[in-house]
Amino acid sequence: MNDGRAVNVRTDLRPAFAGRGAGSRLEIDAWIQSEIKAISPLVERLMRLIEGSHCITGEEPAVELALREALNNAVVHGNRLDAHKLVHVRCRCKVGEGISLIVSDQGQGFDPRTIPDPLTVENLEADHGRGIHIMKLVMDEVSFEQRGTEVHICKRAARNPRVDVRSDSPGF
Repeated sequence: MNDGRAVNVRTDLRPAFAGRGAGSRLEIDAWIQSEIKAISPLVERLMRLIEGSHCITGEEPAVELALREALNNAVVHGNRLDAHKLVHVRCRCKVGEGISLIVSDQGQGFDPRTIPDPLTVENLEADHGRGIHIMKLVMDEVSFEQRGTEVHICKRAARNPRVDVRSDSPGF
């Protein structure tokens, strides 16, 4: 059931958000220009909304890392830092199930099978090429669609969410 609310937010970096949430479900669509400086403000806003949804309690750092990597790849490699091209993020999360993110760029795409293994000796000192590997390490599912212009990343809800223990908690 959806309450019909939609939110559009614009800042000087021009990220656009359209979101709706009802009960235990959160759906967000966001767009940014292909500029490095647009990544952090978008990630920070999305992570606040994701954290507030409680759909992946305890897994937020992994999702944030994968989201940053996916956005960086879309901006730098997909759209080649062309500020006229947009990166689109679709986020769907549900309490008890987890989160699904799709990051799309307007580039030419690529074949993920041709990405060199960052763990081979000849690639250990490379200054790039670890983003996809990192996403695969921290997320439960990573796949590429639309000839490589979309990355789909999913994280299931933790079975035993980490508890935030603070020094002011009773008994400590």
